[in-house]
Amino acid sequence: MTRVLTPPARYSAGLVALAGLAALATQAVVSFGLTGSLGGAIWALTGYFTVLTNLLVAVTFIAIAVRGAAPSSAWLAGLTLWIIIVAIVYHLLLARLWAPAGLAWWADQGLHSAVPVLVTLWWLQFAPKPGLRVGHAALWLAWPLLYTAYALVRGTLTGRYPYPFLDVTTIGYDGVALNGIGLTVAFFLGGLAMVGSAKALTR
Repeated sequence: MTRVLTPPARYSAGLVALAGLAALATQAVVSFGLTGSLGGAIWALTGYFTVLTNLLVAVTFIAIAVRGAAPSSAWLAGLTLWIIIVAIVYHLLLARLWAPAGLAWWADQGLHSAVPVLVTLWWLQFAPKPGLRVGHAALWLAWPLLYTAYALVRGTLTGRYPYPFLDVTTIGYDGVALNGIGLTVAFFLGGLAMVGSAKALTR
């Protein structure tokens, strides 16, 4: 069920969409510079949970801005959870592994900081929240689990893994499994927090 949004909600959704598109476009330019080809850049970009989740954000918020209506509370809360996890995992586990500069720094900050903050603020202020249940926390595991399977198959075929915690060649399948369990628990607990927050905000 959709809900018609107020003009401020619609216009701010457009700003979130623009921020997402700008971050993705900047990262695409960086990737093109590294790979030297459009196909190589697209292939590189589609290997990352960060990029794919930011793409989901951009598409969702473009639709919100154009239609002036919000999708289901479950989808918006799940999307917000996923992009929050993008920010948390990056800043806690990955940021220290490299030091981007120039355009790469801007892309990095857009994808991992600006977009997650903007989506979270939009969700808190404008998103419909009734109807969220504990079961949704389990349902929201589908996207990260699907991505993990995709990343492992892709890594097996190419020998390149997008994240250190998924790198079978370095930590083995046991290490990947342990990391996967930890991240799954984190996503589930985050989902429970989203449901609890939604209920509190609704009251």
